[in-house]
Amino acid sequence: MKKYKTIIIDDERLAREEVKRALEKHQEFEIIGEASHVDEAISLIEELQPDLLFLDIHMPGKSGFDLLEELTNVPDVVFTTAYDQYAVKAFEMNALDYLVKPLRDERFSKTIQKVKEELSNRVKLEPTTLPMHQKIFIKDGEKCHFIPLTDIHFIESLENYARLHFGSDKAMIKRSLNLLAEKLDPKVFFRVNRSQMINIHYIKEIHPYFNNKLQIILTTGKKVEVSSRQSVKFKNWNSL
Repeated sequence: MKKYKTIIIDDERLAREEVKRALEKHQEFEIIGEASHVDEAISLIEELQPDLLFLDIHMPGKSGFDLLEELTNVPDVVFTTAYDQYAVKAFEMNALDYLVKPLRDERFSKTIQKVKEELSNRVKLEPTTLPMHQKIFIKDGEKCHFIPLTDIHFIESLENYARLHFGSDKAMIKRSLNLLAEKLDPKVFFRVNRSQMINIHYIKEIHPYFNNKLQIILTTGKKVEVSSRQSVKFKNWNSL
């Protein structure tokens, strides 16, 4: 049986215990850690690479939304919160579901079923890295494209879609940036922040930016801000 690695993030111990009790009935989910604040959660996520987060929104200092903004590779998320006014924003951030505390058994079971279906579908996809010489077919509305991967210079995330920029054109595909990152050659396509990826062969200039960040200018003239975390990774990745 496939096990989905799960981390529970909530500043209230009783709330974390509530999620743990609810998950006891669902053996597919293995709780590999829990955190009470964002900084602790980031360390856990980077170390343990979970499949799923049960994430509170309101926490001291930084919110659950702040946590997702700071991550480069974002696991799937179910928000658990005492407030219902954040549902729209939660789904804009591609959450699998949004649970209002206290948790209700029937509602929790529906969430678990939804999560299992989504995660199992992704396992079946078994993404493998595409060779850079390969051409890909994209249908964007009434327009079709057949383009070499080498022509893609910039990719941006738009909710459940990604917009690919190639030559002077662009097209939308129904794929998350996380999935594309698994399919594309990591030696060529670099994730500069949570919502953008670049082809390093199109880098024209690199400049220091605010708060130890970098700014990259592509040969197309596009300016891209690299997050602090990814700026460190980029410097280490491209140094002798």
